[in-house]
Amino acid sequence: MLSQPISVTFDIGGGREVSIETGRLARQADGAVTVRQGNCILLATVVANKEPKEGQEFFPLVVDYMEKFAAAGRIPGSFFKREGKLSDYEVLVSRLIDRALRPLFPEDYFCDVQVLVTLISSDKEVMPDALACLAASAALAVSDIPIKEIISEVRIGRVEGQYIVNPTRSELANADMDFMIAATDKNLMMVEGESEECSEEDLVKALEIAHDAIRLQIKAQEELRAKVGVQGKREYTKPEQNAELQQKVIDFAKDKIYQIARGASAKHDRNDAIDNLKKELIESLGEEAEDEVKKKAKKYFDDLQWEVVRNMILDDRIRLDGRQLDQVRPLNMEVDILPSPHGSALFTRGETQSLTTVTLGTPLDELLVESAATSDYTKFILHYNFPPFSTGEVKMMRAPGRREVGHGNLAMRSLKQMMPGNEYPYTVRVVSDILESNGSSSMATVCAGSLALMDAGVPIPKHVSGVAMGLITRASDGKYAILTDILGDEDHLGDMDFKVTGTREGICGVQMDIKIDGLSMDTMREALAQARNGRLHILDAMYECIAEARAEVKPHAPRMEKLFIDKEFIGAVIGPQGKIIQEIQRETGTTINIEEIGNYGEVSIFSPAKEGLEKAVAWIKGIVAVPEVGSVYEATVKGIKEFGAFVEFLPGKQGLLHISEISWKRLESMEGVLKEGDKLKVKLIGIDHKTGKFKLSRKILMPKPEGRKPESPAS
Repeated sequence: MLSQPISVTFDIGGGREVSIETGRLARQADGAVTVRQGNCILLATVVANKEPKEGQEFFPLVVDYMEKFAAAGRIPGSFFKREGKLSDYEVLVSRLIDRALRPLFPEDYFCDVQVLVTLISSDKEVMPDALACLAASAALAVSDIPIKEIISEVRIGRVEGQYIVNPTRSELANADMDFMIAATDKNLMMVEGESEECSEEDLVKALEIAHDAIRLQIKAQEELRAKVGVQGKREYTKPEQNAELQQKVIDFAKDKIYQIARGASAKHDRNDAIDNLKKELIESLGEEAEDEVKKKAKKYFDDLQWEVVRNMILDDRIRLDGRQLDQVRPLNMEVDILPSPHGSALFTRGETQSLTTVTLGTPLDELLVESAATSDYTKFILHYNFPPFSTGEVKMMRAPGRREVGHGNLAMRSLKQMMPGNEYPYTVRVVSDILESNGSSSMATVCAGSLALMDAGVPIPKHVSGVAMGLITRASDGKYAILTDILGDEDHLGDMDFKVTGTREGICGVQMDIKIDGLSMDTMREALAQARNGRLHILDAMYECIAEARAEVKPHAPRMEKLFIDKEFIGAVIGPQGKIIQEIQRETGTTINIEEIGNYGEVSIFSPAKEGLEKAVAWIKGIVAVPEVGSVYEATVKGIKEFGAFVEFLPGKQGLLHISEISWKRLESMEGVLKEGDKLKVKLIGIDHKTGKFKLSRKILMPKPEGRKPESPAS
């Protein structure tokens, strides 16, 4: 146990210092550090079991990023006033760390590892997610848990043409590029982010700048590890190998796997053939074979399949479904396929299918997105669902998992680039239900979402499409193959999963995970160029389906109109304790939202029916209207007196219609002349500015009897 804290400090640019410290907190963890920039402090801990669980066949890594509300001096708003399950934001940060760390561990390491990163002090300008992976890697670096390399992660933002490493929250608000990049000293590991139609070369430049910054952070971690005095890495139990059994599997199955892979069959047919071959292999071992031997044989079979298919693609330049390397699967798309949603689209690419709907809501439907340091509302929501039947499986239906949150976020960030600004009054919710999946359902969601938004009449100026790319390499001879529109199996056996979304003009979103060493920038440029061609091919088909957003929303979609009123009238529209606005909503069937903006009130009126909208608009216009002498109004009788009638000629505004102003004929009394509720046209003939009383006339709008001398209006 360390007696004194040990720390290192480095500058990330512009005089911004970051410090990493170990030995003060959480000293019983295998590795624990705090990372600090400004007032932002993250605590990262890592603990690993000494031995794997019996029969463990995969690497059980758990990564959780959490934000304590106390870090920002806040109390959680939940009923229990306590942090609950991870928010979507925390899940997304956890995924960024997980995807970068996972490749660092040896392939034969199966011990449980838990990485926890916690925000314990917040700074309103420092983005903690940009420091989270640095903290996690540093905790591993000062432990004896076996990792192959040290990594780090930075954010790159571009503000007014300038690339900034780990921009502040204020700077990021004005950025047209926002990418998170993880890397080792030599190789990129992970990329995720969004941009306002940047070029492929802009992205490459961002990656190069990020890599230089990451190397600086790796050097600081190495310095910290040297100061701590970590002496090597712990030994661990490795799975036993059976070379004789492995060769037997190769001799039995290699050629047969190759023939199945070259068969260009559908996914389920291919999987059935592989499953049957695996059963034949197990049967060939004999009934006396032990369960452990059968288990190892299945593992060797899976490894052999991975190798055979990769070599087939590299050597024969054909793929599992018979396509060329740069060929997109057949496309089929439709819009307006569901009668009740406000917008809908069905997008099918090969064996991947998304049914996507769009719902238009009011400002009351905005989503609160909350973290320790921020609390903001968003008017654009995208949810992605992946039911088990989409892959022909039976599974428990549970709440959306991390994968669904991550895929939905990528699609949301991509489509958000084309959404109208804050002046657009609707809250928009996009829901993608994956009905069939064999490769990149997140990219199908982007395409289907773009189609459905245009079908709903959301004024997006351009379509956004997406394509998933793959990469297969062979170190022995330097061969590589870049694959466009990858299948699920190609994703599993590939060395890179690279999703790119964008318009014809540029990139809107990127998500990339790299599983190999030594990916050159030239190969990256080639992959980006091939991805652009695939993206454009899909875009052409999307424009043929629907070329532009519908001019109007569907007849059954909520109608909307905005009014801007003087600030002094906001209270009059709302009324005492909300009485007036509640009455308007109740009588017209509308939803009304009022926001104070500067010296004006912005009134948004939503209605499922055109008639209700028009009635509410007229009502509010009447409340805020300034009566003008000489104007004619439609009035309603509200009360009868012996000297005349009180009538409401504008909402909330009443005036006296004197008995002498009702008719050119002299009336002796009001009996039988008018009754409450009668409608009549009146003219405003005068205003008593001292008392604020309005004088109205009906007879002045009626034909004057012949021979009658003209009368001047009452003063």
